[in-house]
Amino acid sequence: MDIAALRQFFMWCTIINGVGLIIFFLFIACAGGWIHKVHSKFFPIPRETFNTVMYSFIGAYKIFIFGFNLVPFIALSIVG
Repeated sequence: MDIAALRQFFMWCTIINGVGLIIFFLFIACAGGWIHKVHSKFFPIPRETFNTVMYSFIGAYKIFIFGFNLVPFIALSIVG
């Protein structure tokens, strides 16, 4: 696999994961009450704890996107 193919791969990984992050954030921001209601049927969790868990997940997911998708894409763009 050459550098151009890897750069293309990481570019699409970044785009797909970024769109997923935005969609997940919009779901939580716009329909958080409904999502909490569905999840609380399976796991009894207070709303405040649910918000903390969801926003922590969003933050961790964003860090993983930057570290495992965007940084390799930028590095390959500089090298190639």
